[in-house]
Amino acid sequence: MTGSRLFFMVLYGVVALLGLFMAAGARDVGISIFGWGMLLFGVLNIFNAIKVHFDEAEARH
Repeated sequence: MTGSRLFFMVLYGVVALLGLFMAAGARDVGISIFGWGMLLFGVLNIFNAIKVHFDEAEARH
């Protein structure tokens, strides 16, 4: 796994955690939806980075 991919996985993890805290502490529906969206965005991008890593590793063999 390259350093840049690992960096972005950590960054997406921070975004996901920030979204989770936003959704948990939201006082209105708009911020709650935005927080859940950030969480979903971060988690999906982490899984996509893992998928791309294994796709590239499989293509090398």
